[in-house]
Amino acid sequence: MDQEIMTITQVAKYLQISDMTTYKLVQEGKIPAFKVGRHWRVKKVDLSEFIEKQKKGDRF
Repeated sequence: MDQEIMTITQVAKYLQISDMTTYKLVQEGKIPAFKVGRHWRVKKVDLSEFIEKQKKGDRF
């Protein structure tokens, strides 16, 4: 999982949540992501920042 760009499924597996929950969080802008064609991608750096915010008490 050292890839810099992750798919929704990879993010879901990494966070240990469902694909659907991950997809909803991405669509709502709570997890920073971008589209390549019709598919969402997440930079691992952005995901790490999201995790750090959650650890500091921010809620999505």
